[in-house]
Amino acid sequence: MIRENQRILNTSQILIDVIIFLFSMSDAYFLRFLFYDGPRIQIDFYFKISILAIPIYLLIYNYFQLYESYRTKRLILEISRIIKSNILGIILIVVLSFLFKEVNVSRLVILIFGVINTLLLVLSRVLIRKILRAMRAKGYNIKRMLIIGYNDLAIQFVKKITSNKNLGYEVIGFLSDKTVEERASVKLPATGFLGPFRDLEKVMGEKSVDEAVVALEYDQYSLLPDIIEVCEKAGTKVSVIPFYTKYLPARPYIDEVEGLPVINIRKIPLDNLLNNWLKRIFDFFAALFLIILISPLLLVTALIVKLTSPGPIFYKQERVGLNKKNFMMYKFRSMKVATDGSDKTAWTTKDDPRKTKFGSFIRKYNLDELPQLFNVLGGSMSLVGPRPEIPYHVYNFKEEIPLYMVKHQVRPGITGWAQVNGFRGDTSIKGRIEHDIYYIENWSLMFDVKILLMTVFKGWVNQSE
Repeated sequence: MIRENQRILNTSQILIDVIIFLFSMSDAYFLRFLFYDGPRIQIDFYFKISILAIPIYLLIYNYFQLYESYRTKRLILEISRIIKSNILGIILIVVLSFLFKEVNVSRLVILIFGVINTLLLVLSRVLIRKILRAMRAKGYNIKRMLIIGYNDLAIQFVKKITSNKNLGYEVIGFLSDKTVEERASVKLPATGFLGPFRDLEKVMGEKSVDEAVVALEYDQYSLLPDIIEVCEKAGTKVSVIPFYTKYLPARPYIDEVEGLPVINIRKIPLDNLLNNWLKRIFDFFAALFLIILISPLLLVTALIVKLTSPGPIFYKQERVGLNKKNFMMYKFRSMKVATDGSDKTAWTTKDDPRKTKFGSFIRKYNLDELPQLFNVLGGSMSLVGPRPEIPYHVYNFKEEIPLYMVKHQVRPGITGWAQVNGFRGDTSIKGRIEHDIYYIENWSLMFDVKILLMTVFKGWVNQSE
């Protein structure tokens, strides 16, 4: 039933995508030529291109995994894939126009088509997600899941699955060779004990299992081949939660060496040269645009800093950046000039007595951070990334906080995922690093845009670091 529902959903989604494609092309044509009386290529030509492009578009969408199950796929990731696939599709349409030797094709029509098509695809995905979640909340389209194993890892997984009804899973029970006393030491919510591992085939036949999740302990892994064989014989999808899962990132990357799969413990999207260049180009031009746009504000702030307290306009401080290399980070000076070296070791607090009156104002609205746009322009920083720390704190934290040094594998940022979630200044270092690691492992250009928008609308008025 679940697989049949998935096929129906995929077929419906393909038909919706085709309709959206044709509507977007016709709408783009009429928007472009609505008030234009000059010579033009008739709409028939654009539909001819569409008929040829639609099958290839669908293959592109399939390549970018846009027809997979919605249960566990993040919306931001799907939006990113839609944008990438449509950029590739627009290039395809341009190539088709060239092959037809039609040089008068309106580039504006193609551009408008790309924008409309992308927006409508995103909207359709959001609506489908909402409909499916509403159905699952009412008990429809539920997948029955069997847990094979009984340990802390299995318990943690089941709690996450059962706490979110939108995922549409029902945990029917678990199999384990543990004794009654061993099982009594922990409680697995909303499930029952269905028997030992040897009863797997019997349970598969009696309980109508849609999916099995294996969570074995280290000394039980010799059972894994037989468990997989029984599950596949029953036609049941099987997933494995490895006992070393705490060392894996959210989305582990599997490489291949001479046909042997190798799990990469930490997949960093910005290790990809194209992704790195894309982010750097975006940073450079965005920073340049912002510097020109706010240049009056920069000049006024600099003038007031100079007039209201003795000392330099800018404050520079050594921070640790990409690849653990030190650099000078710039700010508007908001504090009295330190002569005892305390600025190299002490945290800045909300009511720090070292702050000047105007310094308190610019820190409240983060105006003191604006000179870091020049750091971005020079390449030592990014608009978005983990906030850089002074060497003193890095030396201490790397011994105390697990994974702390991972943040230095990407450029530090003016703002970041941790900052827009409240981890600024004198807050939990552990929480900050958890958010930084999530950002590093899940980077995309759309994620950067999201963080920048959250910075403006949510996190701009805050205590700076």
